[in-house]
Amino acid sequence: MTDDADSAVGRVDPAARAEPGPRWTRLLLKLSGEAFAGGEPLGIDPVTLATIARQIAQVSRSGIEVAIVVGAGNMFRGQALAERGMDRARADYMGMLGTVINCLALQDVLEREGIVTRVQTAIAMGQVAEPYLPLRAIRHLEKGRVVIFGAGLGAPFFSTDTTAAQRALEIKAQAVLKATKVDGVYDSDPATNAGAVRFDSLSYSEVLARGLKVMDATAISLCMDNDLPIVVFDLLTEGNISRAVRGEKIGTLVGVETYGTEGTR
Repeated sequence: MTDDADSAVGRVDPAARAEPGPRWTRLLLKLSGEAFAGGEPLGIDPVTLATIARQIAQVSRSGIEVAIVVGAGNMFRGQALAERGMDRARADYMGMLGTVINCLALQDVLEREGIVTRVQTAIAMGQVAEPYLPLRAIRHLEKGRVVIFGAGLGAPFFSTDTTAAQRALEIKAQAVLKATKVDGVYDSDPATNAGAVRFDSLSYSEVLARGLKVMDATAISLCMDNDLPIVVFDLLTEGNISRAVRGEKIGTLVGVETYGTEGTR
């Protein structure tokens, strides 16, 4: 199906546009690869993937332009493999290929939801995806298509968090929504510390100074230098992506803004 032929499929229902206005109209959604596994340590859980796709489809139908970066924590973690003796660059390339598997799986379920989707990869693999081209990605978004970015930045030693920040800036997204298995940013690991405290809002400098596990320092610095807000929230609570887009007070907001009493600017 050509770009011109299917552009009508990606158009937004005018009735959907009548809903309350969103806080952001073009966003970069960073999805945790670990979340794709559901309750399993590795792999892709079809039920979990369908839940994620329904949320993304709902947001896309409302007129929001959605680009996505997917991690590969359910497949490979380059750093973890490197710590066990594998060459770090080779391990990272394996992780990049893992992200492409996740991208294709997500594309499949989104298109079954009726959402026209394009996968673009930083490593050329023409039989399964387009090459990453920022202007082409923006054109897809303008036509109502969801764009999924795979293979990281195409170079080792960079995380998918850094990829998310970089791609968000290149496509002129207004925010990075980091959807994970945790419902925000805590002062310590809530899995091991029952007394861990969740933050509603944080500045970039606080995240860096405290060494909080929001995104890696390179990604935080990129967002800080360009005033790009980050929202960290629980992916697997139905409707949370839509809530984040509307600016409701969920998870943790990182940036120059803070949540107001109603969770809006």
